[in-house]
Amino acid sequence: MKNIKLFCVSLGCDKNLVDTEKMLGVAGSLGVTFTDDETEADAILVNTCCFIGDAKEESVNTILEMARYKEEGKCQALIVAGCLAQRYKQEITDEIPEVDAILGTTSYEEIGKVLTRLFGEQEEEQQAKEGADGHISVFHSLSELPHNAKKRVVTTGGYYAFLKIAEGCDKRCTYCIIPSLRGPYRSVPMEQLLEEARELADSGVRELILVAQETTLYGKDIYGEKSLPKLLHELAGIPGIYWIRIQYCYPEEITDELIEAIKSEEKVCRYLDIPIQHASDRILRRMGRRTHKEELKERIAKLRREIPDIALRTTLISGFPGETREDHEELMEFVNEMGFERLGVFAYSAEEDTPAYSYPDQVPQEIKEERRDAIMELQQEIAFDHCEEMVGRILTVMIEGKVADEPAYVGRTYMDAPNVDGLIFVNADEMLMSGDFVKVKVTGAAEYDLIGEVYHESAE
Repeated sequence: MKNIKLFCVSLGCDKNLVDTEKMLGVAGSLGVTFTDDETEADAILVNTCCFIGDAKEESVNTILEMARYKEEGKCQALIVAGCLAQRYKQEITDEIPEVDAILGTTSYEEIGKVLTRLFGEQEEEQQAKEGADGHISVFHSLSELPHNAKKRVVTTGGYYAFLKIAEGCDKRCTYCIIPSLRGPYRSVPMEQLLEEARELADSGVRELILVAQETTLYGKDIYGEKSLPKLLHELAGIPGIYWIRIQYCYPEEITDELIEAIKSEEKVCRYLDIPIQHASDRILRRMGRRTHKEELKERIAKLRREIPDIALRTTLISGFPGETREDHEELMEFVNEMGFERLGVFAYSAEEDTPAYSYPDQVPQEIKEERRDAIMELQQEIAFDHCEEMVGRILTVMIEGKVADEPAYVGRTYMDAPNVDGLIFVNADEMLMSGDFVKVKVTGAAEYDLIGEVYHESAE
């Protein structure tokens, strides 16, 4: 397939991006080349998301946009994968005839067989099934782990990469469609993760970001106990890895062993992403969450007591069905009291086939958005104060690129995950390279971002 050019669009979360990178690896192993020009592509792949309404709309619009290139460009095949494909297979088949193949969430690594089928190179054992309407569809059981792709094309710039340690979720929060799209919680075997991490390190990756629908339960299903601390210790022993960052930690599953691993392993960032969603006990119960406000406060206090320099990120939902003004004000008070270093808010999105979708007391969209904006305005003040407090500190920074036409670089501290948190702009006379780790003295703050200069101990 050396004459086939593939253009790819990856939508949604970091976990979806890992699936995309593995699909690209499979395609590349067949000789397929990649292009960033849609008009030059022989095949177009869209890996979709449908977690909330906005993501669903973006996925549909992207598919329709890419469908145009079957008429206006060279495109001969349009392939749709991911969560929207899993959830709306029949609708895509019926309403978007330009789509040639659909892959479910556990079958994305069959992309090679799909490309082979679409471009006329048959295999003896063909797992992709062509329907009567001409579509090729591949949907494996949601209880299976996808096949382990041996190759992966890292698309994040090469210096950091996401390591997906599990598939699916068992929590079944009342607002969430993910268990229906991704299946039950299945941990990836540790030896498989360590092999993938070593390959990433060998390719130049210096920061691993651990992701899953929930990272804190890693290993419980296959080893009989929560094994994230053990995984962290093993990953920390891999040469070439400088930072290990943990995302998507459910607060009720954070153990003393995990806290100790973060404290004791120098490579593990003092950073934790803890999506709590709300602080009103009444709303938390309606959401199907397994924590209450006092437990959240105790857990956060313990993390800050045990790891004083930890940066905590959380996400919240505003306007959940039944949320009253009093619930919203309680959440505002909680946000103000907790002083999260990083925080994001989503206006509640009613998703079909979830319990909350049919709750009778839906909050009007305008009020959901007003409450979201109010929380973000409050968080803005908190975040700006945190940035001001950083002035004068000396931090390790990972350089990610150069500022055009200026003797300055852009980077991230241990407190900042890529694409969701802040940046630090580093003034430097010497040449720095992307992926370098340098000591930086913070000299100023600009809203969510920091300003600094390369720190030389001899200069003090």
